[in-house]
Amino acid sequence: MIDWYRECAPVERRTFWACFGGWALDALDVQMFSLVIPALIATWHVSHTEAGLIGSVTLATSAIGGWLGGALADRVGRVRALQVTVLWFALATFAAAFTQDFSQLLVAKALQGFGFGGEWAAGAVLMAEIIRPEHRGKALGAVQSAWAVGWGGAVLLYAAVFSVATPEVAWRVLFAIGLLPAALVLYVRRGIPEPARRDAPSERAPFFATLFGIFRPETLRATLVGGLFGLGAHGGYYSITTWLPTYLKAERGLSVLATGSYLGVIIVAFFCGCVIAGQLLDRLGRRLTVAGFALGCILVVIAYVMLPIGNGAMLLLGFPLGFFSAGIPASMATLFNELYPGGTRGTGVGFCYNFGRILSAVFPTLIGYLSGSISLGTAIGLDAAFAYALVLLALALLPETRGKTLGTAAPAVEEDATELVPHGSRL
Repeated sequence: MIDWYRECAPVERRTFWACFGGWALDALDVQMFSLVIPALIATWHVSHTEAGLIGSVTLATSAIGGWLGGALADRVGRVRALQVTVLWFALATFAAAFTQDFSQLLVAKALQGFGFGGEWAAGAVLMAEIIRPEHRGKALGAVQSAWAVGWGGAVLLYAAVFSVATPEVAWRVLFAIGLLPAALVLYVRRGIPEPARRDAPSERAPFFATLFGIFRPETLRATLVGGLFGLGAHGGYYSITTWLPTYLKAERGLSVLATGSYLGVIIVAFFCGCVIAGQLLDRLGRRLTVAGFALGCILVVIAYVMLPIGNGAMLLLGFPLGFFSAGIPASMATLFNELYPGGTRGTGVGFCYNFGRILSAVFPTLIGYLSGSISLGTAIGLDAAFAYALVLLALALLPETRGKTLGTAAPAVEEDATELVPHGSRL
């Protein structure tokens, strides 16, 4: 499971930990919102639909931020774009702690989304170009597992802070802690080189030429099908995670600590699923691996929220729920990077991964709306199953890209000054 890491050069390892840390801290900030929804409902008396709207707006702005962040990575470099986006979402999360009403929080979360989407795009492309092709699936799958680490950190902080502070104060403390990712910028600046590229866009060309270059005839099919893939993947994931804590507390009647235990099982399983999916991507190929995980998601999520099972059975089902839901996001960075040439890779990856969020943003809001006429669990199950079916449709239209070599100016596995340029240099 870790032999690939032992084979990595120092530059590959440093880049891995920078991207892993960025994604973990990203998850820490983002997942805090789903955990504090009950507190916000009690404090500001917002409806389920309004709470879902905040989640949807954050997803929508993250989609735009991912596209812009990917284009920025193509223009000014992967490392510099990573620094900017990490700092952006950290400051926006910190600002959310001081909001005074629903409208202010909506704006703060919208700003957070821009940085959240851009950070993933810059980090995914950086890792894909640094790591050698035979380990790309394993490395990017392991990076995606950092989401479980950050998610777990958010749940632990949620349990700790809400146990010692009133809900009206606790949610503000959690958002204030979201400033922590800003410290990662210093590590990225000091330790990560910029991979050299032959086909970087000219800085004299209009930015919109880079932004819309992915719609040229030679890449249009990849962009459209990749966007559909992203829609299904994010629609399914956010259907589950945005409302799951509320479902466990409101419909299952679980306490804060019990909710944390159930989520803990899912989070550990998510981590395992990312790591295993990364291994399978390099062994079985991209398409077969994703298809297996998508089918597993559909079956397990329906059983988890719709079958009349006890809390003990739910705890057991939490592991396959988290495991299968991990396989699809763990594969997207690898698959999308292999669809595009270097000059548009950041833009393409950012668009495909994040564009689905624009449309998938309706899923949390729709669940909140449907819960007014059907149970919250049924609404979650129906939305998630439909979303993962879209993943299977997109998968049938995509090529198998296992083992593809990405077009960088030099192999990224050597620590040679002639092959890597400092992140501050102009491309």
